[in-house]
Amino acid sequence: MVLKVFFPQCCNRAESGLLVGRWIPGDGHDSAVVLAVIHYPFIPSQVKQYIQQMEAKSKVELSVLGSWSLPKDGEQEGMESFLKDLSTMFPQQRWLQIRRQMGKTGFTCQLLNRLLTQQKTTQGDVKNGKEEEEEEKVIFVHYEQRKVMESQLHPIQNGLAGTQRESPSELRQVFHTVAHSQPLFFLDKYDDGPLKSTHWQTQGREGSIIVELLKRASVPLCVLLAWLLSVWTWTCDMHIFRLYPLRFLSSKLSTCVQLGYRSQHMKTLSSPKTAVDHTHFMRKANIFVSFLVDVALGMMLVSWLYRDQHISMLANTLVPAADHVAKELEELLQWLMGAPAGLKMNRALDQVLGRFFLYHIHLWISYIHLMSPFMEAILWYGGLSACLGLTFALSLLSDMVALLTFHIYCFYVYGARIYCLKIYGLSSLWRLFRGKKWNVLRQRVDSCSYDMDQLFIGTLLFTILLFLLPTTALYYLVFTLLRLVIVLFQGVIHLSVDFINSFPLFAIGLRVCRPYRLAEGVRFRVLSDEPGTALHLLMEINPLKSSTVVQTYRTPTYSCYPKDSWAALVKKLFVGELIYPWTHESTQADKRKAD
Repeated sequence: MVLKVFFPQCCNRAESGLLVGRWIPGDGHDSAVVLAVIHYPFIPSQVKQYIQQMEAKSKVELSVLGSWSLPKDGEQEGMESFLKDLSTMFPQQRWLQIRRQMGKTGFTCQLLNRLLTQQKTTQGDVKNGKEEEEEEKVIFVHYEQRKVMESQLHPIQNGLAGTQRESPSELRQVFHTVAHSQPLFFLDKYDDGPLKSTHWQTQGREGSIIVELLKRASVPLCVLLAWLLSVWTWTCDMHIFRLYPLRFLSSKLSTCVQLGYRSQHMKTLSSPKTAVDHTHFMRKANIFVSFLVDVALGMMLVSWLYRDQHISMLANTLVPAADHVAKELEELLQWLMGAPAGLKMNRALDQVLGRFFLYHIHLWISYIHLMSPFMEAILWYGGLSACLGLTFALSLLSDMVALLTFHIYCFYVYGARIYCLKIYGLSSLWRLFRGKKWNVLRQRVDSCSYDMDQLFIGTLLFTILLFLLPTTALYYLVFTLLRLVIVLFQGVIHLSVDFINSFPLFAIGLRVCRPYRLAEGVRFRVLSDEPGTALHLLMEINPLKSSTVVQTYRTPTYSCYPKDSWAALVKKLFVGELIYPWTHESTQADKRKAD
């Protein structure tokens, strides 16, 4: 049988005394987690009372595991026998006697099993009621107490006890025991009291005082922030924002979507409830850090916009740029109305479509020139949205691009609708030409008999649509490519917004600065294997990979793009179905399924 003793490195040179910790039973092996060493001299009744108090605070079954002996110059020879006799004062079935020898790195360990002694005493094998020293292999696993206490073992399991079907592993119980024993570490060797102890805090007392002072100083700032967040959430929950027009705009405009998304974040941050588990805490921390970085980037953008008259420069550049785009579109339409690339088009249809699109371009340019005197004011007030964060400025830019290119969107819709009508008409007439029809009820193609008039009219319409298809397809192809360029630009903006909103900056910061906080597992390294002493291992924490950290703690965001595969996207483009840059019905259906 193997006994593993998880021993904190900070207790290697602790003064002689009692070992306080927890026994972890297992299949084929037992483990003992040492948490602290209570120094001699002490009163046993005070030790028992202190352990009961710590059990009530930490909800961890603590006990006295045994004794710890560190010989010093001038120490009495009876110290070890005194520490051994302490086992009779603490009703433990197993008692560890750990001793560090002078001049050696390893420890010696003796295990006293009182249960085995009682069984042998009953059978008459042991006399005088002395404890039996059980011989079994002992392995010391040294660990850094602070790192184990502050780390979180992944994958995360909610609750230590788990379900009745699966019990937690030994390693998870060790991490849980150390993490939930924080009240035990409040007692410091510099504190005035009847008991003195050694644990990780005794080596960093000054640091803990500074951290405590910072926590107390941040209370007024947290109160002010909580009040501001409560005002924000109260404003967003007003009934006026739930009316149909505003609700419809909020689902189409990127700025409104970002506003609703940020409101959900503010509700999470302003909640008075503390984080119930590690996942909830990391989510709050990531949201808070992302919000601060977003606002900081937004303030940098505001400082650039309102310096050296950059807004006036942008306003003066916008109208000429719109005129240039309109001129290029006019030249493109003139090219399509002729013989593009040597193709012979249907002249009547080509002229109708060309003049129709040219009319829309002239209307749009007139609208732009009508709005040009107010363009600087619009940009000036719109730039203030960057004070709320860079994501708001990017979302507003996406909406402005959508409004300024609305004529291209109209061209795309007109061309797509005409092209789609012809494609579905040709497919239906092709089935009629072959004596087939589409069964709507059974969603399949069935055979059907048509009379002569139906076949004649169907063949005539099929021929007309087929010869008009190249002209319509060319206009559809050109305006679809223009639309895809705009959607690609908006997609880059939306990806940037989603990146700022969802990227776990706090988790990545922990991974870089304190990698032990996010543990993927542990590795063991041999420290000492001297003859006459137990095997000593050092437990080191393996941090999570950066990619795993991003996948685990990435904040979910509202997708602003169609949830279609590349094959579905190509199919939609081929048949002429519209592609929207905002959330479509499929996304809402996915949300309902997720709920």
